[in-house]
Amino acid sequence: MTVLAGPPVRIDAGRICLDLAAQPPDRADALDRWLHAEGLVPGTTPLHGLDARWVARFRELGDCVTALVRAQLQGAGPDPVALDRLNALAAAAAPPAPRAVRTETGALVRVLSGEPECRALLAAVARDAVDLLTDPVARALLRQCESDDCHRCYLDTSRGHRRRWCSSEVCGNRERVARHRRRHPAKRNSAAR
Repeated sequence: MTVLAGPPVRIDAGRICLDLAAQPPDRADALDRWLHAEGLVPGTTPLHGLDARWVARFRELGDCVTALVRAQLQGAGPDPVALDRLNALAAAAAPPAPRAVRTETGALVRVLSGEPECRALLAAVARDAVDLLTDPVARALLRQCESDDCHRCYLDTSRGHRRRWCSSEVCGNRERVARHRRRHPAKRNSAAR
């Protein structure tokens, strides 16, 4: 799920790789929040090595996913450079292994077997993209937001597969307001006077 800046608006693209492609984090603190929000890293696990290099590598992965998903949506062949990079990232390291650990209260919580490294977390997201792009059922659900100024992609898992926007709260609302203004221009002109 991508959390946009400003008031809390969540865009759930349906896959971790699509969430990354929708809005790649641009700072280390944003990447830290994203990795925790996506569940790649349990909430209490610190990311000690996270820095600008991690951000650049995750942005690169997001760009690869975007290129490959757009090619899929356009019925074009995959960009060979993006595909090679995706496959290299997916194979670079094993994703972090989760473990169940009992807390003092007896509840089970998820922790990672070791400290999460950038390569391992990238591999987890890259493998999600490989799974998405090689699954014909999931690929058939890929859509691009219909908003004029949005290019996010998502999985349409709605009933009847009629979802039109990446987020009804953001793009859907913006489109509904624009449609209303086109239908009722007199109200807007009289309000401006």
